[in-house]
Amino acid sequence: MSDTPAPAAPLAVLYEDPHLIIANKPAPLLTQAPPGVPSLEAQVKAYIKEKYAKPAGVYLGIPHRLDRPVSGVVCFARNTKAAQRVHAQFSERHVSKTYWALVEGSPEADTGVWDDWVRKIAEESRTVRATEGEPGAKLATLEYRVLARFADCALVELSPLTGRMHQLRVQLAWRGHAVLGDAQYGTTRAFGPPAEVSRERAIALHARRLVLAHPFTKAQIAVEAPLPEYWPAETRAADSR
Repeated sequence: MSDTPAPAAPLAVLYEDPHLIIANKPAPLLTQAPPGVPSLEAQVKAYIKEKYAKPAGVYLGIPHRLDRPVSGVVCFARNTKAAQRVHAQFSERHVSKTYWALVEGSPEADTGVWDDWVRKIAEESRTVRATEGEPGAKLATLEYRVLARFADCALVELSPLTGRMHQLRVQLAWRGHAVLGDAQYGTTRAFGPPAEVSRERAIALHARRLVLAHPFTKAQIAVEAPLPEYWPAETRAADSR
């Protein structure tokens, strides 16, 4: 059994200007990693360096990240001023984030809002249930909408109103709707391309859409990332609607 990771997919740029570059991160590529470890950050830096013939290093601000097994929209800043302004939008919850997930079972209601108290266990990169007032407890709030129901699973659109670690994954799992492929939070159903090493596996969670204000013009930028090709055909049909 080899621990050698599969070759990274070609960079998919969704939006680009002198201040921002937004890409579609494949799973299970890391958003950011130390030098020498494959990451989306490294791919974007290499792309900029080659396209613009940069003789020296490339600056790249990273105002947000996606979990390794999650695919979809990631925004980078190309200068420090843009990085500061975009990071502030994320910190102040002025950015709209929409995810799609293929989950076990199907939520009873077509739409709803879920509130849960969660606590991050940093040394284990894991989130657990908490109670209000417990040390480290934070409220997680999530809006959802069922896009399609299938025989034993559902395609759900998720809009987090808070930004807690693994929030979407645990709030779904705690209601019996674990994300397919997400063994960390209870599912036994495989998803995506086969991988011998657990860290090289994808889950059925995709950052579908990101809406933010341009750091200089203030114009609204809305970027969507298509679903990966390994998602079931019926979910990708919803993607084309």
